[in-house]
Amino acid sequence: MTDDRKGTIPVWTLATGDVRVPALTGDGPMTAERLAELRTVLAGLAEEPIATLEAHPLPDRLDRRRGIPLDAASPLAQHLSQLIAQSVRGSSASTTATATAAGEGLYRMVIPAKVAARLGQGLIRPMVAKGSAGAIRGPLVDSAGKIVGGVTFVPAGQVAAAGAVGGAGATAGVAVGGSVALTVAAPLVLMAVAVGVSAHADGKRQQAIEHITELLEQLHEQKLVEEHSELDGCRDAIDKATAVLLDQGRPGVSLGLDSAVHAINSALGAADRRLAQWRSALDKLPEDKPVDLGTLSKSFPGVDDHGGIFRAHLELATLAIALKRRVVVLQAVEHAQSDPGNLFENFTRALKRDQQRLDELESSIAGVLVRLSTLELARPSGLRPVFTTAEVDRLMRAAHRIRRLGDGVAADNHTTDVAIEIARDEDGSVVVFPALPTSA
Repeated sequence: MTDDRKGTIPVWTLATGDVRVPALTGDGPMTAERLAELRTVLAGLAEEPIATLEAHPLPDRLDRRRGIPLDAASPLAQHLSQLIAQSVRGSSASTTATATAAGEGLYRMVIPAKVAARLGQGLIRPMVAKGSAGAIRGPLVDSAGKIVGGVTFVPAGQVAAAGAVGGAGATAGVAVGGSVALTVAAPLVLMAVAVGVSAHADGKRQQAIEHITELLEQLHEQKLVEEHSELDGCRDAIDKATAVLLDQGRPGVSLGLDSAVHAINSALGAADRRLAQWRSALDKLPEDKPVDLGTLSKSFPGVDDHGGIFRAHLELATLAIALKRRVVVLQAVEHAQSDPGNLFENFTRALKRDQQRLDELESSIAGVLVRLSTLELARPSGLRPVFTTAEVDRLMRAAHRIRRLGDGVAADNHTTDVAIEIARDEDGSVVVFPALPTSA
């Protein structure tokens, strides 16, 4: 989503705990560059995670299907409404009142790279849907990717939202260090990150489902169809558990989350076994020598084709990882809410611990794809000195497809700032969009 309109918009500085930092913001307007610098400095100086929240006008066109909707009674929506209301009453600047008067807007929370690293390197990576329709652009850049210099930011009111959120027990307040005041809003940051990450993982799931469906229609492999159906059937339980947890409830056995987790773990186990087989097959190939296509296809069936069992196995692993990431977020939220005085630390600790295996699995699969993409294919074996046009064409197509296996592998795991966009309607309900790197 882009917001190329120039003007002045309010920005809140949110802390997840009591912090002390030097006075950095001031009362005057800031440029986009200055705001980015401020986030980096605050993240470095503060002992607790710092985020910023910007209030932009709602774009004329907004694909809400990519996000997760929450009604006005949900804790995230309530806390956002309280933050806005209290800031408007306590702000001397007319910018905040003007920007939020209509009750609707696009609120963009940015988590600094240092904080994003605490959530794990592999959790949030660029995701491009078909036609790039699902990509999020920072509201501070134009269609060419350049920073819009005319946008300035004014610090919102230095008054925090009062009261606990949805029974979480974490009261928002103001932390003062020097002469700067930060809004302590751990539940708001926690919920925004949780829903944004869950939406991002569900986007990955949807992409994997599309690819798997297309592959299985070509393969007619009953076992793979059953594996796919069992994984796809987990979504209902995960969606229900997400809704319950985000309303501060506790998912019970009746939701079926336990059986869903078992199915996902079984699929991850299958992915581990297949990964071990792929690695073993690559290790047995002769070094610095061309590889016969027939030999390669025995260990990686269909690697030279658009479809193939190997590619179906890759997509099933992607689907299992995406579903497990959503479950990990649910477990992290439950852990965080069980300790009202330590929301964000519990959340990040649970995420880092549980997702380590997923990161390793994803990285190992990427390593296999990179190794495959660098292989040199040998000429077809045979007694004839001349090869037919069909044989040459097949070899060239296979070499091209194998080289492209490494195209989708993330070569750079450098952590960037993470943006989570929240569309708020007049009635207070919200739609939270997938959390993505600001560079996406």
